[in-house]
Amino acid sequence: MATAPPPRSTTPSIGVPAVGAVANDVGISRRSWNKFKRDSIFSLFTPFVLSLAAGNLRLEAFRHYISQDVHFLQAFAHAYELSEECADDDDDKIAISELRKNILKELHMHDSYVQEWGIDLGKEESSVNSATQKYIDFLLATASGKVEGVKGLGKLATPFEKTKIAAYTLGAMTPCMRLYAFLGKELKALADPDLNTHPYKKWIDNYSSEGFQACTLQIEELLDKLSASLTGEELDVIEKLYKQAMKLETEFFGAQTLSQKTVAPLWKELNPEESRLMLFSDFDLTCTVVDSSAILAEIAIVTAPKSDQSPTDGQITRMSSADLRNTWGVLSRQYTEEYEQCIENVLSTDKGGEFNFEALQTALELLADFEKKANARVIDSGVLKGVNLEDVRKAGERIILQDGCTSFFQNAVHKENLDVTVHVLSYCWCGDLIRSAFSSGGLDALNIHANEFSYEESISTGEIIRKVESPIDKLQAFDEILVSCGDNKKNLSVYIGDSVGDLLCLLKADIGIVVGSSSSLRRLGSHFGVSFVPLFEGLVKKQRECVEGDSFNWKAKPGVLYTASSWSELHAFILGC
Repeated sequence: MATAPPPRSTTPSIGVPAVGAVANDVGISRRSWNKFKRDSIFSLFTPFVLSLAAGNLRLEAFRHYISQDVHFLQAFAHAYELSEECADDDDDKIAISELRKNILKELHMHDSYVQEWGIDLGKEESSVNSATQKYIDFLLATASGKVEGVKGLGKLATPFEKTKIAAYTLGAMTPCMRLYAFLGKELKALADPDLNTHPYKKWIDNYSSEGFQACTLQIEELLDKLSASLTGEELDVIEKLYKQAMKLETEFFGAQTLSQKTVAPLWKELNPEESRLMLFSDFDLTCTVVDSSAILAEIAIVTAPKSDQSPTDGQITRMSSADLRNTWGVLSRQYTEEYEQCIENVLSTDKGGEFNFEALQTALELLADFEKKANARVIDSGVLKGVNLEDVRKAGERIILQDGCTSFFQNAVHKENLDVTVHVLSYCWCGDLIRSAFSSGGLDALNIHANEFSYEESISTGEIIRKVESPIDKLQAFDEILVSCGDNKKNLSVYIGDSVGDLLCLLKADIGIVVGSSSSLRRLGSHFGVSFVPLFEGLVKKQRECVEGDSFNWKAKPGVLYTASSWSELHAFILGC
């Protein structure tokens, strides 16, 4: 990739490691969890788990959950029995037997819930909901050798062949164990250690305990062992089973019956006749993996003439590819050095302390001047001259967006019973690049607010029609969009961003969510009294404040921003699973 003016944010997502690239020597259980871990967010953000974490889950909802979980665990115990019959190694048989005993202990623990909360499982015995039944059918079909897409498993005769069934079965069970271990630890982390009055403390303590974590590790290690001799195609089957189990688990938690007000998913609180959801998002590194300036630099360099080539009549005179690369390098180094100095200057304009939006806005005028001068240097250098519009559009189609970004916007704009508009506010030099990136995902309805290339017959003149260059410009566009709605509907604004350039809009919105925050954003925000709260933690706190019958005010306290580790959190919070 060409050297270009650096991205506005280069720090990984808050609180979550990058996923996807996994070492080859990692076992199938860890590899699958790393690959599908973000799917667990949809279980964590379900109304049931949020209410359970907040401690205000109604008892009848917990009773129903326990009755469903009993059916769930009974299916687990039966699946272990079938797996033990398929194992051809005595040690493996013993390990599976131990895992089955742990499930029986868990069922016994449910008996204590029955006594403590007065649950009558007899009344619930026949009422298995469809989500519970779907997982049970899936698990027992797998344990019986009826794996979808794999023919002939039920007819396998030799002990060695049957071990495949044991491996596949554990592949369908392991993610459930790991998910419960994950949920237990997440909820435990939010609990006050001195507060023993949480009504569901026993549930949280169990799934966050060292014993349950060890049991989870035990099934993962056994899955790795049983999978060691499988082919790549057979390992792919396990991965598919793992993914399906995660999906069914999310449906299981999402299907739990609640008759109470909850803070998520957000869209359910919005009556389309009275309210409109206004979604705002940055583009570079909020939506994309690579900053757009680097992509535009690459287009310019790759399509530039070689040093020994002369322009034909009528062509715009361009620098050679070698000269372009050198010029981009100079611009990049200058931008980096001056940007860092600008941030230091912004920090020195105020002593910090209590949150003050006006003081922050005044201080960021310095950054606005810097960004405008940096853009002027790019224009004066001529590095964008001669870029073809068609090349820009093709590059936009190939842009890699952050995992879950496209599906979030697709689901938002097509959500029934939701009045929503989406606006993208970006420093990007070329709005056509953004439009092409989203159009390739079927998102032509998004409103793009960015700078634009100036063209002559689809060839860039090197000029930029400058519209959005700074935090001040973004804030002005944000305010104008809200004012222009022009009807009596109440607007609920959500701004999603990742860098200093988004800070004013993030703070002005009803809900500001930082995805992949840069260190400069954290540093500058904290200096001006901004607080950063992990989204799930903030939702649990809001759920505790949630009172049935009262109108709910989503406007965050002044100076408070939420942080999300991925687009999955945004999707789960705003749209649900």
